[in-house]
Amino acid sequence: MNNTWQYSIAHQCVCQIIEAQNLWGESTCRVWLPERNTVVRVPLSMLQPLEDAGANSSGHIAYVAAAARVADALTQDVLLAPIESTVIPLPHQIRALTRAVEHDRVRYLLADEVGLGKTIEAGLILRELKLRGLARRILVIAPKGLATQWVSEMQFHFGETFQLVLPEDVKTLKRIAPDSLQNKPSAGNHDRATIPANAWQMFSQVVAPMDSVKPMDKRRGWSAAQVGEFNRERFDDLISAGWDLVIVDEAHRLGGSTDQVARFKLGKGLSEAAPYLLLLSATPHQGKTDAFHRLVSLLDADEFPDISSVTRDKVQPYVIRTEKRQAIDADGNPLFKPRRTELASVSWEARHDAQRRLYEAVTAYAREGYNQAMMEKRNYIGFLMILMQRLVVSSTAAIRTTLERRLEALVAPQEQMSLFPEFSEDEWADLDGQEQIEMLLQSRFKALKNERAEVKLLLDAAAGCEQIGPDAKAEALLDWLYRLQSEEGDPDLKALVFTEFVPTQEMLRQFLTERGFSVVCLNGSMGMEERKRVQEDFAGDARILISTDAGGEGLNLQFCHVVINYDIPWNPMRLEQRIGRVDRIGQTHVVRAVNFVFEDSVEYRVREVLETKLAIIFEEFGIDKTGDVLDSAQAGKLFDEMYVEAILNPDRVTESVEAAVARLEEQTREARTGASILGEAGNLDPGEAQRLMTHPLPYWVERMTVSYLTANGGKAEKKKHGWRLEWPDGETLRNVVFSGKEADQRPGSLHLTLEEPKVRGLAMRLPRLAPGQPIPIVSIPGLSEEIQGVWSLWRIAIASMEWNRRRIMPLFLADNGMVYVPTAKRIWDLMLSADAEVGAMWDMDLAMQAHEKMHEAAEEHGRPIYEELVREHRNRISREREKADYAFAARRRNIEKIGLPQVRNYRLNLLDQEEHDLKEQLDRKAQAYPELTPLLMIRVEGNRE
Repeated sequence: MNNTWQYSIAHQCVCQIIEAQNLWGESTCRVWLPERNTVVRVPLSMLQPLEDAGANSSGHIAYVAAAARVADALTQDVLLAPIESTVIPLPHQIRALTRAVEHDRVRYLLADEVGLGKTIEAGLILRELKLRGLARRILVIAPKGLATQWVSEMQFHFGETFQLVLPEDVKTLKRIAPDSLQNKPSAGNHDRATIPANAWQMFSQVVAPMDSVKPMDKRRGWSAAQVGEFNRERFDDLISAGWDLVIVDEAHRLGGSTDQVARFKLGKGLSEAAPYLLLLSATPHQGKTDAFHRLVSLLDADEFPDISSVTRDKVQPYVIRTEKRQAIDADGNPLFKPRRTELASVSWEARHDAQRRLYEAVTAYAREGYNQAMMEKRNYIGFLMILMQRLVVSSTAAIRTTLERRLEALVAPQEQMSLFPEFSEDEWADLDGQEQIEMLLQSRFKALKNERAEVKLLLDAAAGCEQIGPDAKAEALLDWLYRLQSEEGDPDLKALVFTEFVPTQEMLRQFLTERGFSVVCLNGSMGMEERKRVQEDFAGDARILISTDAGGEGLNLQFCHVVINYDIPWNPMRLEQRIGRVDRIGQTHVVRAVNFVFEDSVEYRVREVLETKLAIIFEEFGIDKTGDVLDSAQAGKLFDEMYVEAILNPDRVTESVEAAVARLEEQTREARTGASILGEAGNLDPGEAQRLMTHPLPYWVERMTVSYLTANGGKAEKKKHGWRLEWPDGETLRNVVFSGKEADQRPGSLHLTLEEPKVRGLAMRLPRLAPGQPIPIVSIPGLSEEIQGVWSLWRIAIASMEWNRRRIMPLFLADNGMVYVPTAKRIWDLMLSADAEVGAMWDMDLAMQAHEKMHEAAEEHGRPIYEELVREHRNRISREREKADYAFAARRRNIEKIGLPQVRNYRLNLLDQEEHDLKEQLDRKAQAYPELTPLLMIRVEGNRE
């Protein structure tokens, strides 16, 4: 009985008996389970002959044929996410996904330009990893203004539920967990009975704002213990929560100005927290090579040990980038429409004389206050003065509201005011004007000389202006709305209006509503549900959406093509980001952008000179390349300084602008040189997306699952709204569909994919064909009756210490002794669409001979496949050796700079030992072993019909 093959009922697979034993009336066997590569003991009663195991039924044959095709698709890097999704990816998104999953190490910088859908690309990669069973716990880190957008986009486009964790939620996660754990299973939430000690482990898919989880070194008024507790709850526990995939949006913010900056420390922690890492940034290289080096070192510290390692050849394998000018749709047409931008000068008529005087008075107040603040080294007062200037340009309501609050602060007891919070330069630049003014007005500032009286006078003047009538800009906005409505030939034209400040937003809402417009508003104080409701209203009946910069972050408004910048932010990149809310994938109109500015104002003179100068730079470098520099805290500071200089010295506007632009041009030149290391993306294939959308994988998964159940004691019934499936263990699923298209068409259905462990197991644990197993004689509908011979499926694999690769090979040995590869593939295709009719079992002697001949043929025809797998493995090891050699050489150069011989020699010895150990480990990993496993064998006698 030893060495014979049987079927283990307990394990539902073939096994080989190693030893049989009868002791005290109990018969047991030690058997080898090849599918699990383990030896177990089972009762003899749980074993049955192979011919009685049902392994030769039509259902079993269909299951193995379909499961092998699914397994082969997985080994051939077929993209699962687009096939299983309702999202139709564009060519550049397909290329991004292909690049991301072509290697085992999924750690990339997604650097597409603004508006190309990096969030969709990240979502596709996320889904791909989940469908392949490689990721379950996922963390998204994004700037505060984009966090809610990530939650909604993942839900809308991919059906993925993420838990948004805000700073105030961290301490209350355990309290809110029972309610939140009712989310649907795809969110990967834990059972409510098991609440972990680490609060970040309560949810398997989390979005958190970047600055709420970064570590801190100190905080004003806090003890070291308080700082330590803060870091443990927000940073240490987050990093140690066991993530499979970490995604960081606006990742260039992690580069920091030094390696001690909190955001870079956060980046280091995140890079070590998960095997898979995606960094998203449209502007990864902002002309600062050291910051870019820190960013790419998060992807692979060994590949980028120092700045000199940041070369084009080394960086390109880690960067996935598409430029707007390259982007095409599925038909090969340019993805983006042209854009029309114009400067709208707003004049002060006689009736606006009081507004003109208010503007001039606030400008003088801001100028004098700023000079005084700088003399007294009170920078925050300087910031406040500059914001006063921006407020008066925005609206009378905005300056009046702020003056009221400033006056309240000046007359209030000093102890009632809070300290100004600690902010880095990057964090301050991230805030929009409304958020900055809120921070400043809540802080404890002493008054400037005579400031209380001056603020009182300005406040009276502002109140008087509001009583006289509407602002000049508000009237201009109304004129422009009617003009655009006429020019575009659309009486229901929608417009997105941007302002920096909430009081201006509220004034415009009232002004336009009173004149018959349907208006909705967005700002940074709104929660996720409120933001969603506003966007839905704008997509519906609302004509005008008025948004602040913080409110507009993450918006996708392709159904609107008119943007009016009621206030012009000082950094031109903010304008670009605003217009990008409508100039996105799916926009079908020429985008109209109108920028308002007062005539005869400092801002107008600055814009006049600046736009001319910037046009020259854009012509030379391109707006997209210049955008790398413009979208940085460094550029924000440059433009702030330029405007301040113009306000302080209005007679020297041209000189101020030219000096700033010269610095910008220099930075852009440096950035272009640096950004060249990102490389060129190459041409895009417009047809790949459509090919993927029609891929038969969902049908293969359906046939695999249904055939398995019918062959193994389960049930599968096709109902009106989908399948009713009953697994052999009794679990029942209703309204099951297998394609994303069906799931979209049938709300409430259960979309079953390879993400489900049971379904995935059907493909990954293919049953093995045992030597001597009976071979059924079958006929296959659609196959010519002249085709007679033995058809089989083989798994060819290579196994090493850390790397396993496999391929599935069909083989057909005709009765004339010839092997026909095309016929083998044809038979496999037919078996996926029609049930084979099983007749008698083939003669055992002939079957044994067929086993031997097929094994010989499989060895011969499988050798090229095996050799390809070996080449892939050796190339992988070679890349690891090259990277290790480079990293050790860089570290050795740094150690050799140490002056003290004893320290230098000690560290060199440690490095030598580390290098020796790694090389030994790579030598062990290089050893690989071939496997050739039969999966299915049938005698084909054509179609008997």
